[in-house]
Amino acid sequence: MKYYELAYLISPDLSDSEVANIQQKINSLIQGKEGILDSFNEAVKIDLSYLIKKKEQAFLVSLIFHLKPENIKDLEKELKSDNNILRFIIVIKTKEKIKKIREKPLAKKPRQKQKVELKEIEQKLDEILGKQ
Repeated sequence: MKYYELAYLISPDLSDSEVANIQQKINSLIQGKEGILDSFNEAVKIDLSYLIKKKEQAFLVSLIFHLKPENIKDLEKELKSDNNILRFIIVIKTKEKIKKIREKPLAKKPRQKQKVELKEIEQKLDEILGKQ
């Protein structure tokens, strides 16, 4: 099984209960294909940067799950067939990248500078230029 993230936009014309039904339908579809849901974000209504299917707003939902790669195409077909889903994207995730992002320090340590004497610089320049 591979680790995936699905993000999709639902039409803003639907009621909260209809949006919840679509979310439940997609979750059960993934689980029906022997997938395992890892994390799930509730639908949030957002303003879109540009019109998508003549809509200025949409409900944004994202979830992370495990699924066999051969079942992804079936999931994509189901998502494309639902007219209430404006757009979607499925991305392959790796746990290592997620761990690295979480463990990454916020600030980098400054590099320690080495002090070099002027005589050393002149000697090195003379060596490079062939003078001695």
